Amino acid sequence: MESARDKARHFIDHETQFHLGVLPTEQSNPKTRTFSQTVQADTVAGIRMLQSVDDDMVPVVTRLFASDEFARLTAALGRALQQGKRIFFSGCGATGRVSILLEAAWRQACQALCPDRPALAERVRSVMTGGDYALVRSVESFEDYATFGRHQMAEAGVGEGDVLVAITEGGETSSVIGTAWQALESGAEVFFVCNNPLDVLAAHVERSREIIEEPRITKIDLSSGPMAIAGSTRMQATSSEVLVVGAALELALVQHLQTHGQATEPEAYRAHFVRLLADLGKAEALDAMAGLVEFEAEVYAAKGAVTYFADGYVLDIFTDTTERAPTFMLPPFRKCDDHASPRSWVFVKTLLCPTPEAWPRVLGHVPRCLEWEPATYRQLGAADAIVANPPSIRSEDIHKFLIGNEPDPSRHASPADAAVMVLVGAEAADHTAPAHPFLPAFRGLAEPFARKAALCVGPEDLPDGVADTAFHVPCALPPSPLRLWEHLAIKLVLNTVSTASMGRLGRVDGNWMAHVETTNKKLIDRGTRLVAELCGLDYEAACHALHDTMDELAQREPLGQERPSPVALTIERMGRKPLSPER
Repeated sequence: MESARDKARHFIDHETQFHLGVLPTEQSNPKTRTFSQTVQADTVAGIRMLQSVDDDMVPVVTRLFASDEFARLTAALGRALQQGKRIFFSGCGATGRVSILLEAAWRQACQALCPDRPALAERVRSVMTGGDYALVRSVESFEDYATFGRHQMAEAGVGEGDVLVAITEGGETSSVIGTAWQALESGAEVFFVCNNPLDVLAAHVERSREIIEEPRITKIDLSSGPMAIAGSTRMQATSSEVLVVGAALELALVQHLQTHGQATEPEAYRAHFVRLLADLGKAEALDAMAGLVEFEAEVYAAKGAVTYFADGYVLDIFTDTTERAPTFMLPPFRKCDDHASPRSWVFVKTLLCPTPEAWPRVLGHVPRCLEWEPATYRQLGAADAIVANPPSIRSEDIHKFLIGNEPDPSRHASPADAAVMVLVGAEAADHTAPAHPFLPAFRGLAEPFARKAALCVGPEDLPDGVADTAFHVPCALPPSPLRLWEHLAIKLVLNTVSTASMGRLGRVDGNWMAHVETTNKKLIDRGTRLVAELCGLDYEAACHALHDTMDELAQREPLGQERPSPVALTIERMGRKPLSPER
């Protein structure tokens, strides 16, 4: 068996294409260098610090909305619709969830605007690395294989005249790059969206350079610098992707349907985005978000769990909550037949229907999961460990996550557990209607929970008495066929809340993710750089120390307990103590 030292040596010498510290999205942002200390002393000040990095997106989207690349993307999407072709969005991890969100938003818009044209809803499709299962739980190592992306794209049926928008915040994700090559070879028009400068990628990452130098692929550079939390591309990177790619899709839809009264110029999207950021930075919004941060941090510190209950924005909440597990090394969502793993700190459930109905309702389609056999993995060049023990990511597996309104006693087993209802935009505006189902549904589902709260994002607040504690984040949400502003508002709010609550609990060190998982090569590199920076080591010594810890944890991983972060444990062993005690 290969030793930890041999594995570290191989990573140092032969995996240089995954040494990504040169990329801005992997670097520390000077604006937030003292974030963890700030948010622990003053929650509102910590939130303002995070929002200062959101402001960096404005000049980027201003440039993009006026660019030839954006005009080309909008025209290509419109042309595909006019010619009866299909539009694909591909991504991995956070960008895969963006792809799924764009498809779901499209389907909801088609159902609302043209219910007599069901075929139009089928014209947009997401291709997420690992399939729809990866929406709720990260699939280890899949992003490292371009062949996996190629195969998923081929299975989706991409063909002549279709359009693929391949989205990878880093610009170097192998599986997403694989989807781009497969689509191009199949005759599709390809757009490559990333959040790092193209010249930096081309100079340092060979697989990225090949894409960037391919003249048939249009590149869209959304780089705005380092993230608020180093490497946490679930934040600014994916927010700009939702805005820019979503705006292009919406413009194409509006023009195709000749819908009147909607934004038809890119400048309107820039102006609305600037206003949304301003609204979220006002005192009332800051106080509400700070209140929810402190509420959640108190629940987690008391060994409780939070369960969000929602209707129209379950998918948006999933996007944030799923990403908390790898970002902050929290226990991932647990299947209903898993009685050994620790329960997740946070989960999401629908208000109005059971799990079998909830999945198609949330996604807008029947879950599309990977049904690959060992022979398929072998054909695609997967590691022997994957071939011998393929991951359980089939359709039957995703249905084991009970996201419906059926009872789940595990979610309210502790006296510290909390139920939080989330309403966005018109959902709150309609709550006074006699037939409105949300409030009575929440009261019934939340009854066994010791603590009850509500989060309302948008211009309307909830009446008193809905929950023990209510948090209203007021903001304008202009009309939008894809409900872009609702999606962006709840994303920005939840990204801020989850990051700040983890900062208060010591899961962020400065502006680094102090608790990092190491399930793929990109994360091993990120963890190595974090150990090096916080412990004063060079890259090689840090890599060896991290691999020693990874090897030890693999040999003694206890069932039923939360798995420690190999990065945090390495940092502690090498002399740097955590900022605050463990939960």
